[in-house]
Amino acid sequence: MEIWNRHFECMDRTELRKVQSERLRETVERVYFNVPYYRNKMQEAGIGPESIQTIDDLHKLPFTTKQDLRDNYPFGLFAVPMSEIVRVHASSGTTGKSTVVGYTRRDIATWSEVMARTLTCAGADRNDFIHVAYGYGLFTGGLGLHYGGEKIGASVIPVSGGNTIRQLQLLVDFGSTVLACTPSYALFIAEAIEEAHIKREDLKLRVGVFGAEPWTENMRKEIEQKLNIKAIDIYGLSEVIGPGVASECLMQEGLHISEDHFFPEIIDPKTLEPVPEGKTGELVFTTITKEGLPLIRYRTRDLTRLNYERCRCGRSMVRMEKCLGRSDDMLIIRGVNLFPSQIESVILEMSEIKPHYLLIVDRVNNLDTLELQVEVDEAFFQDKISQLQNLRNKIQTNLESALGLGIKVNLVEPKTIERSEGKSKRVIDKRKF
Repeated sequence: MEIWNRHFECMDRTELRKVQSERLRETVERVYFNVPYYRNKMQEAGIGPESIQTIDDLHKLPFTTKQDLRDNYPFGLFAVPMSEIVRVHASSGTTGKSTVVGYTRRDIATWSEVMARTLTCAGADRNDFIHVAYGYGLFTGGLGLHYGGEKIGASVIPVSGGNTIRQLQLLVDFGSTVLACTPSYALFIAEAIEEAHIKREDLKLRVGVFGAEPWTENMRKEIEQKLNIKAIDIYGLSEVIGPGVASECLMQEGLHISEDHFFPEIIDPKTLEPVPEGKTGELVFTTITKEGLPLIRYRTRDLTRLNYERCRCGRSMVRMEKCLGRSDDMLIIRGVNLFPSQIESVILEMSEIKPHYLLIVDRVNNLDTLELQVEVDEAFFQDKISQLQNLRNKIQTNLESALGLGIKVNLVEPKTIERSEGKSKRVIDKRKF
């Protein structure tokens, strides 16, 4: 199995911790002397750069949150003069003020390096055609894959999102071998391929790299079956660098974190204390090589756990489990903690159901209600009403058995749920707190 940077990706872990310690010391000095926000936070905690000698001292440092980036909008957390920033990206700002990230030339080089690792993990090389259907622009997805594809010498097709009919034409005509997009858009493309009556032998796709939104193992099976490819999970967030933070290899046994650049911790989101190794908690990252926007102990809100065993592929980098959900996406329905991914996992076990659903949360007479709207296979929808009622009862029973929660199920016709060419919207919460 090919490994892009064997020196770092297979490094002995004792040696790796020396590298991490040295890079952390440099990062702490950089933020202390160049970012007033961090200097003030460290002084409030009674520590300075001299307090951080090894990676084991990381716990002394304060956390950073998305709100801190918003409070310092747009460039308040940058650690270099703007004359050294060569690229700016930003979030959409749909849930508040945008978070803005800046990259120096060395940051762009680091991004290309970790994306080259990601694509090599997926088995891609210079002989591949990479169809990038992530959005370009302020969103980091498109350009991240683009840099990595060029770094490994592959032929990159920068399609971006949207215009699905044209995407199908290019997939066929150019003979793309790697598809890069969100998993929900991969399913959308698979549907469009079926409707266009494109034969599998007309496509050369063999692998997909999918991320930017939570997805379940059942959704992976659905994508692999419909597109006849291997579906690889990738992970990243723009605040840290974009895609390229972590990626599965072809073993599909967890996502390798490039921890020579991004040091991970797992904490209890309530106590903020580290959890025992192997336990699930909130993922926290400290960037230890970034220049433009270094982040100290950034709380991702993503829930996962870490596995430090060497992978069968030969890489020694720690692996994170596919994210189970987000600590801030968790729904509390009548006292029960619930993640949308749990519902998805149940319904995708049922062949009568299509992988398109919407959760609507409301509060009626001071009681939380949860409705699941889910599409039914077209052939099944043409059956008798009594059979649809039986299917509805079956879904409700399966959900209640798995989740311990009664959920109203509403079966809808195919193509009723709005499709997304980017991140899919799974929840509408109408409650007013």
